[in-house]
Amino acid sequence: MLYWIDNIRSIRNTINSKISNLGATMSIDVGDRLRFVRSRHKLSQRELAKRAGVTNSTISLIESNRMNPSVGALKRILDGIPMGMAEFFALEPDRPRKAFYRSDELSEIGKGPISFRQVGDNLFGRALQILKERYEPGGDTGRIPLVHDGEEGGIILSGRLEVTVDSERRILGPGDAYYFESRRPHRFRCIGAKPCELISACTPPTF
Repeated sequence: MLYWIDNIRSIRNTINSKISNLGATMSIDVGDRLRFVRSRHKLSQRELAKRAGVTNSTISLIESNRMNPSVGALKRILDGIPMGMAEFFALEPDRPRKAFYRSDELSEIGKGPISFRQVGDNLFGRALQILKERYEPGGDTGRIPLVHDGEEGGIILSGRLEVTVDSERRILGPGDAYYFESRRPHRFRCIGAKPCELISACTPPTF
């Protein structure tokens, strides 16, 4: 009897450990992995969302690591590729060999009045995200503050940028800089009649 009880406890501990490890993995790189897999299968966010029966914004939020999906939700999305959970988490990134990028090779990941031109088109397996940002006059990341894992910093090249971190607000001009933990609520807004340009970096690439 004791033998069977010990076996049951051992199996239960093993299952709990795997679930815990899966949750930890999902919180770290599920967004980059999903983007990598979707791109490799030549699927747009819209097409994958349609196949999985979810909204476009759900796929976008997961890929930018602003939403941490449940195991069930992720399974549903992967079924739309199709791909199993084990294969998804077993993927190993191809280490990038490219070292230099022309201006026209930067990947646009921004939208509307805010341009985010990223160095490298796929950040899966990388530890750093570098962006050349441009905010048109009035360009704003929104009233709901951004919050994500990592640290970020930037240097203003031209124009004026209002940066809010927690309850602290500063207007930065050319040569000024910022650097903070990305878990602190933050917001960016272009001030004045001229566009604002800056170079920023985030590690890990969770934006």
